[in-house]
Amino acid sequence: MSDEARTAEQLAQDYTAMGHSVDLINGIIDGSQMADEEAEDRQSAVDRNVEHLEIMVAKSDWGSEDMAAANSAITAGKAYTAS
Repeated sequence: MSDEARTAEQLAQDYTAMGHSVDLINGIIDGSQMADEEAEDRQSAVDRNVEHLEIMVAKSDWGSEDMAAANSAITAGKAYTAS
């Protein structure tokens, strides 16, 4: 995405996608998602979604969106090691 500000619709879509990443990271960590997958696949999914959240949180055109859940998932995801 360019440096242009996102539209309200794009912001909403991006924020929703961030919520999906948060849910997936937390679900993998608590065992409610991807439990039957190989450890390598779970780790890869966590790593990809942490990276996505880091990129999105760093964007400067957010309004009053709460990033607490995203930041928490980033921290938890970075600490996660699939076994």
